[in-house]
Amino acid sequence: MRRIAVLNQKGGVGKTTTAVNLAAALALGGAKTQVLDLDPQAHASLHLGLAHNRTGPTLYEVLTEGMTLSRVRRKVAENLYVCPSSIDLAGAELELLGTVGREVILRDQILADSESFEYILMDCPPSLSVLTLNALCAATEVLIPLQAHFLALHGLSKLLETVSLVSKRVNRELKVGGIVLCLYDSGTRHGGEVIEDLEHFFVERRQADSPWANAKVFATRIRRNIRLAECPSFGQSIFEYSPASRGAEDYASLASEIRGHEPAALWRQGGSDGEGKGSIESAA
Repeated sequence: MRRIAVLNQKGGVGKTTTAVNLAAALALGGAKTQVLDLDPQAHASLHLGLAHNRTGPTLYEVLTEGMTLSRVRRKVAENLYVCPSSIDLAGAELELLGTVGREVILRDQILADSESFEYILMDCPPSLSVLTLNALCAATEVLIPLQAHFLALHGLSKLLETVSLVSKRVNRELKVGGIVLCLYDSGTRHGGEVIEDLEHFFVERRQADSPWANAKVFATRIRRNIRLAECPSFGQSIFEYSPASRGAEDYASLASEIRGHEPAALWRQGGSDGEGKGSIESAA
């Protein structure tokens, strides 16, 4: 079972979009996949079609009342399940303040779960809170969505320091899987420069015993695509909303990389808008 924390303390970089659509792509590939929505904004839950008004228990009850994941989990598509969030999670940090072992509650619940999954993706809030700490303690790897802008690189060192600290003190299994470049536009020189800076960053700071020793910048770039912006309002993944779009193509390619395969060759033929060979690349 691979437990992946999708994490970036900066908002608006495609974190929830990546968590949801990568999970959907893995599920479509036949892998039993679960999304844990740890963001009090509940955007991943909404993206997967769960109503904003509470219709049942959420991860709030799991973290604060000891409710099992099986009672919270809901099936939203073939091979795809979600444990939803609610605004109540915003108060979980204060409620858990005096709780011994509060940072490993989620890990213990996952290990005690009677249902097994090939992939568990945790959508973390855009902050380093007790919710994020629970995800890091429960995860085996971290996936960092990042926009190819200079300012987006500034918080990366701090984020890696946090991962390193958790890895040393609480979760020896935790590793950084890599960086996913989102909202990508290959037509800008700046984007290429940021990618070079990222690669140099990991080369210069790579240490054999560091959690990011084998981290990489994924070859798949998630290009800007209006369909990716539209599909959350319909409560659908990109594969339900627009399966022939560039957004679907990119997340299918990323899922292929996550599984250890080569990214889709079709993607590498196209530019930021995906023009090139093949009918998929000319889709909206």
